[in-house]
Amino acid sequence: MDNPSRSERTRNATIRAALAIIARDGPGRLTLDAIARESGISKGGLMHQFPTKRAVLKALLEHQIEHFDAFSRKYRAEQGAAHAEPHLAVQIATMREAIAGPDPVASAILAAMTEDPGLLAVTRDIDARSVAAIKAEAADPELAVLRWVAARGLVLAALLGTCPFSEAERARLFDRLLDDQQWSAPSRTGARAGRASKQKAKRA
Repeated sequence: MDNPSRSERTRNATIRAALAIIARDGPGRLTLDAIARESGISKGGLMHQFPTKRAVLKALLEHQIEHFDAFSRKYRAEQGAAHAEPHLAVQIATMREAIAGPDPVASAILAAMTEDPGLLAVTRDIDARSVAAIKAEAADPELAVLRWVAARGLVLAALLGTCPFSEAERARLFDRLLDDQQWSAPSRTGARAGRASKQKAKRA
């Protein structure tokens, strides 16, 4: 096996092992020794490619970004045309995917937050671009951002183990966040008319 192939195999085995450790034992138990045991790679071989735990976390975040980018492209191609605000729909669906299954790839976020918040600079930049695109296409940018923030809150609560909702309840909430018809922004004219009617009623 040539060196590039060996390096790729080591990287993939390391990521799988790291995710398994995080999901089973929590990010605090993620060490190079634990990864070596879980993956079956010698510690020397592991450290040749990942000399520090920070290097492993960086690889996890890169893997996460690649995974969700592929999911986002697929969702947009298959479902984007059905939504009035496709950038927002893609973001909400991708966040829903982040906590799907027994071994969520988004565990990498939690590990990075715990160990080295500086690693999240790349994801903050991606989020900033996503929010800008969401605002640009929305009839009501603030409402669109609130939907995005609500989805993000569900994800973080699930990852931190503090979510008060069952999986079925969480699924219904994501369904509603994705349903454009439930979030139609009232027109400014309608809003002004409504306020005028209330004021008139008070005077009467």
